[in-house]
Amino acid sequence: MPFLRILGKTCGFVGYVIQYACVTHCTFEYLGDFVMCSGPSMEPTLESNNILFTEHVTPRMQRLRRGDIVIAKSPSNPKQNICKRIVGLPGDKVRGHFPKRSQIVPRGHVWLEGDNSSNSADSRVYGPVPQGLIRSRVVCRVWPLDKITSLTEY
Repeated sequence: MPFLRILGKTCGFVGYVIQYACVTHCTFEYLGDFVMCSGPSMEPTLESNNILFTEHVTPRMQRLRRGDIVIAKSPSNPKQNICKRIVGLPGDKVRGHFPKRSQIVPRGHVWLEGDNSSNSADSRVYGPVPQGLIRSRVVCRVWPLDKITSLTEY
């Protein structure tokens, strides 16, 4: 009998762990998560090792706006995520790699640029980015604690 009681409690505990793991996974996958920013491309707005809270709902509902900071899969290296600002939406006229040459952002794409334009590989290098590569929209910086701030306003 004691063995069955221990087995029952263990199964109950494992069941709760699995439930909480599923809820946590779904929250981070579909609602929002935390991302560590690295590299100089978004300076001075964001610095390396800043931790950001991001949400996944806006990109999935295609409600992105010009000025939003987003996390996306890199078009040139799919194993890497990038953090950039949306500066052009479908139909917008933007400056390409050469300053005198402009182009129209095609439907289903956005134009991404880093705030540190002199030190950023972005759409000026790899062109318009498919909206399907955008993983999340940055809501706020949560680390370092003395620099907590909302990042949803441009």
